[in-house]
Amino acid sequence: MNSLFKNTIISFLSGLAGAALWTNLSFTEAENKPLITPFSESQKITLASEYNSGPNMPDRQPDSFAEASEKSTQSVVFIKNFSGTDPRRYSMFDYFFGSGPSQQVSSGSGVIISDDGYIVTNNHVIDRAETIEVIHQKKTYKARLVGTDKNTDIAVLKIDAENLPAIKRASSRDLRIGEWVLAVGNPFNLTSTVTAGIVSAKERQINILGGDFPLESFIQTDAPINPGNSGGALVNINGELVGINTAILSRTGSYTGYGFAVPVDIAMKVSNDLIQYGEVQKAIPGIEAVEITPELAEEMGIKTLDGVIVTHVLRDGAAESAGLQRSDVIIQLGNQEISGMGSFEEALSYYYPGQELPVTFIRNGSEKTAQLKLQNLEGGIGVIKREYYSSALLGAKLEAINTIEKDKMGLDYGIKITGITRGYLRDLGLREGFILTHINREPARDPKLVGKYLEEFSGKLLLEGVASSGQPFMQTYTVR
Repeated sequence: MNSLFKNTIISFLSGLAGAALWTNLSFTEAENKPLITPFSESQKITLASEYNSGPNMPDRQPDSFAEASEKSTQSVVFIKNFSGTDPRRYSMFDYFFGSGPSQQVSSGSGVIISDDGYIVTNNHVIDRAETIEVIHQKKTYKARLVGTDKNTDIAVLKIDAENLPAIKRASSRDLRIGEWVLAVGNPFNLTSTVTAGIVSAKERQINILGGDFPLESFIQTDAPINPGNSGGALVNINGELVGINTAILSRTGSYTGYGFAVPVDIAMKVSNDLIQYGEVQKAIPGIEAVEITPELAEEMGIKTLDGVIVTHVLRDGAAESAGLQRSDVIIQLGNQEISGMGSFEEALSYYYPGQELPVTFIRNGSEKTAQLKLQNLEGGIGVIKREYYSSALLGAKLEAINTIEKDKMGLDYGIKITGITRGYLRDLGLREGFILTHINREPARDPKLVGKYLEEFSGKLLLEGVASSGQPFMQTYTVR
């Protein structure tokens, strides 16, 4: 099967055509196991539609998908992303010299998850948006961006509306390979389109997501997904949401056989965190791990291909406190058996910092168990709200680096540059992910102080840090 996927295009479905990435793919079959409850009652936001649990596997192909279509299409919206020049800034000078507004418009789909106007879509659908519009049942709403997560390609929008038809949700953990599903989207602002297929695999990793900690455990389906459907709904035969459509596997940019969706349990954990805290409360085990390949298993004398191999243990992290070491093979987290990186990352995604769970691993041929107390990105166990400094003049957002980044880079502090747009920092040649450590020999620790300093400074400017490639950086500029 692997040869079928080589030299293919992974096409994100943003806009009318989507952007394509050439890649070689290697997939691993994985088995779905029950996980812990995604949220505690104190942490979960009550949305209009609650989970409906239980398997939905039909004994045969249903006679009609009409009922599922009727239930789900009313909850899918069309999203327009406006970026670039605002037409309202278009002057008479522009008119006479023929340089009209350069605003760009792209589009995608979204799913209504609460009756008071919360909508889930893909991060890439609204990426770099200056204005976002949502069209639902011929009405247009101005949308507010609640939050985004590049690690899962999920974003949450809010519109001012009431009594909206929030979609019902099932649990993606109950979804089984071979089960019938429908892909529902609203491309090109047309009436919602519905296509049918089956779940062909779960826990797929296709290496397309950005972010510092990409979480890939996609549902793979052969239900046709086409450009403009990103952010739309993947539903079961009861019309209940089981995933958010995200990508297609294609040689042409159009659907040719395989689509991928973020499991709804992951999407809703991320969405609840964005709504309640403004960012995802990621639980960190304090390790780096890799998939077990036949070559690695033979080299290390491992008798199983299930599990993940620990390649690095974070200093002062959760795993170090639990006694885990390099080369340990993790085979179970809580009550979730780990078949590979997909199931490992998905299992972790349902936990919060501060929660404890048993971890089962193999060391030198012997099975062992330890208690793992998960941490947040700052190395603590509480809820975190990371501080940012956003500057239109600098054309970027500045944030302090987290514990994982400090360990990875061997740094004690630093300010990371994200969200680069047209502005001062891009003119200096700095790029997304650059980490500033010193400005004119002074430590860079506080995003706001660094931002204000750069906005007001003139003269000789010495910047030191680490480029996004990981290479040390030092450069002197003359700023007027």
